[in-house]
Amino acid sequence: MQEDLDFIQLALAEDVGDGDHSSLACIESDKQGKAIILAKQQGIIAGLALAKIIFGVVDKKLICSPYARDGDSVSSGQELMQVAGSAQSLLKAERLVLNCMQRMSGIATETQKYVARLKGLRTIVLDTRKTTPGFRKYEKQAVVLGGGQNHRMGLYDMIMLKDNHIDHAGGIEKAIAKTSAYVIQKGLQNLKIEIETRNLDEVQQVMECGQVHRIMLDNFNIADLTKAVKLINKIFETEASGGITLDTIRSYAETGVDYISVGALTHSYTSMDISMKTISR
Repeated sequence: MQEDLDFIQLALAEDVGDGDHSSLACIESDKQGKAIILAKQQGIIAGLALAKIIFGVVDKKLICSPYARDGDSVSSGQELMQVAGSAQSLLKAERLVLNCMQRMSGIATETQKYVARLKGLRTIVLDTRKTTPGFRKYEKQAVVLGGGQNHRMGLYDMIMLKDNHIDHAGGIEKAIAKTSAYVIQKGLQNLKIEIETRNLDEVQQVMECGQVHRIMLDNFNIADLTKAVKLINKIFETEASGGITLDTIRSYAETGVDYISVGALTHSYTSMDISMKTISR
């Protein structure tokens, strides 16, 4: 909750500054009104819970009446929430609420499209760290609402040895050895270790070293991914990544890979069209 409040205060400071002078200039302080938040296209709604917190931070007297829940499939024209109270407060909160809901709903909707393509398969869709600074928590919440799962939240909750780490460490064997020693020294054995591989030879090197939990198969074509999954043979978790699109994701999943990570979920989505109409009372 404190994290939510910190984010909202920072966002309001950015938007409101020393006052919403447009509203202060022409709307009486005691003027009451209500607002309807409306979906203007079909999709998966996300951000209603956050919107309610935002309205409460702006003005604790605002009364929110949601008509939908986060994760619901909504249609164009559907009313999502009514908010009643001070007209000045409604307008002060409007843009922050819509910015958050439009982006989160866009991500949830995009994620649901990828998840739907894998119907009947066991492969799980993951997000990445390709997120908006300061808004990652909410973007990742939206992925889950769309039916996907979160990869690591940041650099602190999973060890991921990518090509640059491996090259600087002096190769796969040295990178794994140094990492294994580090987690023991620091008492971080609870952290999972994932390592990126770029070809079948590197997969074989990891298999010989062991001491990891998941092998990322980066930019593998379908044929090589199939061979890699067979070679790993469920000894380690497998994750495919790199340039996988909505059109190709099912073909990759049919190789039997455990996870497919898609950066596009949080960096190439289209925000959902959502509006807020205020009505004077």
